[in-house]
Amino acid sequence: MDTIYFLVQQTMFFSIPLLLVALGGMFSERSGVVNIALEGIMIIGAFAGIFFISRLGDNFPPMITLLIAMIISALSGLVFSLLHAYAAISMSADQVISGTALNIFAPAFAIYVTRAVQVVQQISFVNNFRIESVPVLGSIPIIGGLFFKNTYITTYIGFIILALSWVLLYKTRFGLRLRSCGEHPQAADSVGINVYKMRYIGVGISGILGGLGGLVFVIPTSTNFNATVAGYGFLALAVLIFGQWKPMRILYAAFFFGLMKTLASAYSGIPILASLPISNNIYKMIPYITTIIVLAFTSKKSQAPKAAGIAYDKSAR
Repeated sequence: MDTIYFLVQQTMFFSIPLLLVALGGMFSERSGVVNIALEGIMIIGAFAGIFFISRLGDNFPPMITLLIAMIISALSGLVFSLLHAYAAISMSADQVISGTALNIFAPAFAIYVTRAVQVVQQISFVNNFRIESVPVLGSIPIIGGLFFKNTYITTYIGFIILALSWVLLYKTRFGLRLRSCGEHPQAADSVGINVYKMRYIGVGISGILGGLGGLVFVIPTSTNFNATVAGYGFLALAVLIFGQWKPMRILYAAFFFGLMKTLASAYSGIPILASLPISNNIYKMIPYITTIIVLAFTSKKSQAPKAAGIAYDKSAR
């Protein structure tokens, strides 16, 4: 039973950041802007949040420190994503090239600033944010051990954001307008919807969730940040495609890829896998091999927003 507890808890650590970042990508692409800059946004968000924790975290109680760091990461991701929004929406630049440029810039910026401040590029921090057991809920048989022990508050925030994303996308006027801009912007514009504004908001939300996802990825899995999120932004894109740009499907896809990442990173804690004569390099390849296989079999059936990746020109309407 301890192995099952360990497996579920580790899967949560890897699935929640995938869920957050993929939901961010969903809002952006539902508005009509392809955002492959999620990797760079994650790096910037993680850098800002971890830098705050490293420098000023001792001045606050652990949970307050983490919540402030999450806000900082989200705002940093928002500001960084607006660079992509400006290039892709206002300047009608190629959205893939714009995103790629930000992915290249983000780690270089994080390394440069870190070295300028502390000489070495690795930012270390004390991880005292883990919740040993949630009061009352942690005492529930089985369920308590699976979901309410050895956890982080970020896990529950992730599920709250999932619920809010579903409501926002499908149960509000804003969600309807956002989806219309990603499917048929000309029609949306003809009924008075500001397509440019909606797309800026969509990309901005992706920046908030992407920056938050960067911090949420680093906190449970490490005690230092070295200007990388191990390709998680690209893995989140795979989750987005596999989830068909729909919140609940994205949740299932995030758990699937999170489990694959758990097997790759924590196999030594699973007796059955640890006893197999398989190289650790093989285990590390599992998430990425799985990504290729899944996309190969599902990409033909993908139903992406019809106007995603297409710059909108109001004057050409």
